[in-house]
Formats: sequence, C-alpha cells, structure tokens
Amino acid sequence: MASWTGVKASIAAFCAVFISANTAIPAQAGPSPWMQTGSATSQPIGHYEFCQKHRGECGARSKTTVAPRVTDRGWAVIRQVNAQVNREITPVTDQQVFGRDEVWSYPGATGDCEDFALEKRRRLMKRGFSASQLLMTVVRKPDGEGHAVLTVRTAQGDFILDNLENRVRLWTQTPYHYLKRQASYNSGRWVTIDNSGEIVVGSVGN
Repeated sequence: MASWTGVKASIAAFCAVFISANTAIPAQAGPSPWMQTGSATSQPIGHYEFCQKHRGECGARSKTTVAPRVTDRGWAVIRQVNAQVNREITPVTDQQVFGRDEVWSYPGATGDCEDFALEKRRRLMKRGFSASQLLMTVVRKPDGEGHAVLTVRTAQGDFILDNLENRVRLWTQTPYHYLKRQASYNSGRWVTIDNSGEIVVGSVGN
C-alpha cells in the first residue's frame, strides 16, 4: 500500500494541474469555447484497429464528464507536450510506412497526424490528465483533406493540439471543420460534432 506521504504528493501534483470545475469562468463573447457534440457515430477504422491492440486505452468509462479548470502549471504541461512531440517526431504518411492508409499507432521516430495525437494523449495521461479530457478528433482541413488532432477538454474551453501547429489554440481559432471525436464518457466510442457535415475518413460501425 502506498505511504500517506506518497498519497499526499500525488494529490498535490493533481491539484497543481487542475482546480475545481466550479470555479467561476469569465463570460466569453462569440462562438462557444466548447464543441457541441451530437449522437453516437462510427469509429474510424484506424482507431478501431488501434483499440484491438490497446484494449486498455479504449474502454475507459468516466464517472463524470465535467471538465476541470486547468491551472497555469497545467497549461505549461500541455504546451510542453505539444511542442515536444511535434519536435521529436518526423511526419510521414501511413502509405509511406505501411503501404496503406488509416494505421493508427504510437509513433517511433516517424508518424502520421493521428500518431502525433495518440502520443500526446499518452504523455498527458502520464502527467495526470484523464482519458475523458483527452479526445482524439477528426477534422477536415481547408483543402478538404482529412486530419486528426487531439482535443483537450477544460472548463475554459476545448483546446487543440495539432502536429501542424505548435501553439495550443481554442478550437474556434483553428481553420478546421470539425467532424467527430471520442466520447468523453467512453474512449472507445465516438460522437458527432454538431454541424459536422460529411465524414471523410474510413470508419467501421459501432
């Protein structure tokens, strides 16, 4: 059993990253800082195959879907992880590495957009963030190409970690059209993002 000192240290570390979600948040003008999700939808085929290999990553059921307010220290961790992964991994396509599309995996020295996002998710979970906060998300770029990013749900809004951008930005400040993302209540399920339109990546049924 962990010592009381160890438990207190863990609690202190958690509190340094998060504070109560009930803390007042200043009113924001313009589009909502939080994505509005809709009904359950198909899981990308690449994520389905990833879940078959990493079952522990894809069945977590959250007891609460309330996103906590992130502290200054927590934001520093988020920015650090985003920049580190972008710097350490060389972007290559799945076709170049595997000879086919839609292979989602933890990257080594190289990886596709979804691999960047998976690695950021893994590192942030090791730093105290929960699976319900870190959601793989499928978007369409302005040129119409499909793309994957990581959404970080917070009481301040939904923020995007992107391998094409070292800045961590609110989702409404990105150039993307948002299609669907992991459900906050179950990391093996996916939900639509309202007004998402056409899905452009391969999928499998629920």
